[in-house]
Amino acid sequence: MAINMCGTKTIETERLVLRQFVIEDAESAMRNWAGDDHVQKMYGEPSYKTVKAAERLLAKYIKSYDKGNYYRWAVIEKTSGECIGQVAYFLVDTSNSFGEIEYCIGTAFQGKGYATEAARAVIDYGFKKIGFHKVQICVRPSNAPSKKVIEKCGFTYEGTLRDYFFIDGKYEDRMFFSILEDEYGK
Repeated sequence: MAINMCGTKTIETERLVLRQFVIEDAESAMRNWAGDDHVQKMYGEPSYKTVKAAERLLAKYIKSYDKGNYYRWAVIEKTSGECIGQVAYFLVDTSNSFGEIEYCIGTAFQGKGYATEAARAVIDYGFKKIGFHKVQICVRPSNAPSKKVIEKCGFTYEGTLRDYFFIDGKYEDRMFFSILEDEYGK
């Protein structure tokens, strides 16, 4: 089944606006998540210590929006207008009609349901707009908050790749979860 290469369109939820990044997001992105060592480590990316460094990161994202198959949203809190994180389909497999999501939310905004709200919106977009057959996600066992989001979103555990990551001098597993199109919304 062919998927719809619709790109990153704005999604509104109760408390969030998910939209394409703009360069003006660099300061709040750096302050809220991209400059946070812990958030970025759990996300698997380096932290950014200057607005210029954050601008370079966002410029890379912004340039990719020209492709119809790029799906990365800035997570904007409606009440503050702050960029509090990001959510993306970082892997899109057109041959097999699936996408893999990733997300990160700044420490000050964690534990408030924002990651779940953003992930649910992007899962919905994946099935209803892009036309995926499957949405998948992976997590390290040590990332307990992300495992809670995965559970709240209704993913099914598929399996574990043992000792997949080498982080801080030790190996850590990679756990895979998915939702199939015919399971979505049940």
